[in-house]
Amino acid sequence: MKILLIALGIFILLFIISMVIIIFTPVLSDPKEAFSEDMNQTNINRPSPENRESISIKVGNDIVKAWLYLPQNHQFPVPCVILSNGFGGIKDGLLEKFALRYAQEGMASINYDYRYFGESSGEPRQYYNKAAQLEDLKAVIAYARSRKEIDGNKIALFGTSGGGGYGLIEAANDKNISAVISQCPALDEEADGKHALQVHGMGHMLKLLIHAIRDKVRSRFGLSPHLIPIFGPPGSFAVLTAPGAFDEFAKLIAAYPPSKPFQNRISARFIVEKQGFSPVDYADKVDCPVHFAISEFDNLVAPDSYKRIAEILGEKADIHVYPIGHFDIYIGEDFEKAVTNQIKFLKKNLSY
Repeated sequence: MKILLIALGIFILLFIISMVIIIFTPVLSDPKEAFSEDMNQTNINRPSPENRESISIKVGNDIVKAWLYLPQNHQFPVPCVILSNGFGGIKDGLLEKFALRYAQEGMASINYDYRYFGESSGEPRQYYNKAAQLEDLKAVIAYARSRKEIDGNKIALFGTSGGGGYGLIEAANDKNISAVISQCPALDEEADGKHALQVHGMGHMLKLLIHAIRDKVRSRFGLSPHLIPIFGPPGSFAVLTAPGAFDEFAKLIAAYPPSKPFQNRISARFIVEKQGFSPVDYADKVDCPVHFAISEFDNLVAPDSYKRIAEILGEKADIHVYPIGHFDIYIGEDFEKAVTNQIKFLKKNLSY
């Protein structure tokens, strides 16, 4: 018995030492080799669209920075589309193309940065939290309804990738939302988790867990956040290393570069924090029509999760499946097809 107690004591001591090393020493230093510098980004001075207005929206003690696009030569008030980015995304990126097209068709649109990202305030930087992002969306909706140029009874919610289900969640709670667009969406937290395990493997997930513990415990001691890459090539260390993901996203950045480099990093603690808010749990409470823009060969989200929600929505679901990968929908012919179908859906369901 004494030997067992000694062995247990040694094990506990070694565990504590290993945790101290992991949490407080540079042994798990930020793996910068896969950060934004390696995406070959170039700072550009892209002129601001004439119809784009910079706005600030207060959320708690922080400020959400956003861009409001108003249609030119139209009678106000007009409908409005609010655009929510995906995982780690910022307004100075791929969604401005959608916003500008909606404005050309007589709709206002708002493209915003979540708190902790882009130009919005909030500490720590690059911190992902679904509850906070849904609070940001609520605040942007309230702001849209406060503008005299916008018809508060004709608000549509657009979300893409990791934010692709936010519109469903909010529409379940806000019955005055007129329409939702869900693009290459993450819709089922459980199914997406199983998909990630299948794609990345148990070893990769355990490594992410160790980095998450380091970041979470460091936050308890008021230490600097531990950042890890969002995208990385297969075999590297990053949250998303599915085949083609890093290269495809880098090509998007090159094709439509932001004025400031995309920060390919995230605070790791989100992995051990309960996120909740799985859109599939809210689908039965959604009353408005929902447009699904689905990438058939998407390897970043569970490919069939939309089917479960579409079945719940029934006739309210407007489904468009494109034979493309996760990132193809943002540029070229695939963008044109998707945004054309989205505009048809919006015109029909915003009644203008």
